[in-house]
Amino acid sequence: MPNPAPIIEARALTRSFGGFIAVNNVNLSVTPGTIHAMIGPNGAGKSTLFNLLTKFLQPSSGNIFFKNQDITLTAPADIARLGLVRSFQISSVFPHLTAHENVRVALQARERDTFSFWKSNRKLRRFNEEAMALLDSVGLADRAQSKASELSYGRKRALELATTLALEPEVLLLDEPMAGMGTEDIGRTAALIRRVGKGRTILMVEHNLGVVADLSDKITVLRRGEIIAEGTYEEVSSDSEVRKAYMGGTHG
Repeated sequence: MPNPAPIIEARALTRSFGGFIAVNNVNLSVTPGTIHAMIGPNGAGKSTLFNLLTKFLQPSSGNIFFKNQDITLTAPADIARLGLVRSFQISSVFPHLTAHENVRVALQARERDTFSFWKSNRKLRRFNEEAMALLDSVGLADRAQSKASELSYGRKRALELATTLALEPEVLLLDEPMAGMGTEDIGRTAALIRRVGKGRTILMVEHNLGVVADLSDKITVLRRGEIIAEGTYEEVSSDSEVRKAYMGGTHG
């Protein structure tokens, strides 16, 4: 059976800052329906590559494709409407709104319902019900009326994921989803990512190699802006170049 066409593809992607080449001629394919992680030691270029793929940076050269459509010059807001939605780069919830209100805002934004106060109660009730269903899907139904500022760090991240899911993404782009979390929150968030990943594609940058080993179908390892290995965790962890890249360094 032939491999499915990549849902996200980078071709000869390069980004330089002055004389420094942060990402150098990278070719990357993300298979639909998989969890794909990008890892590498500090300064490997993974955050720059992630920012290129999510259109927060423009490449110096090369192209980015989503479902065979060239999105190299497409704005971040427009790629979100295509179905690529980025989450977790910073907490992006409204601290003084309740969890339920935060998700409802995201649902209204999805439908560009800026003037929903003119809508019928029935229309608004639909947002209420859908918001509760999304909170339930991330384990926050019991905290629906809590202000976001009252939630623990891990629960705040779960709320952010609920607001991201409100946009009905086909591809979830997660930037260091476990950053700053304790062991309990890491376990809960990993289980949540696995659950919401069913039927979706997830591309993530993650420092925690235990999480990467547990969640990822495929891993891309970068060093100095170039891909040095790709494959399953078992394949890349036994690769001599990968071992050399991490030896004596942090898993950043």
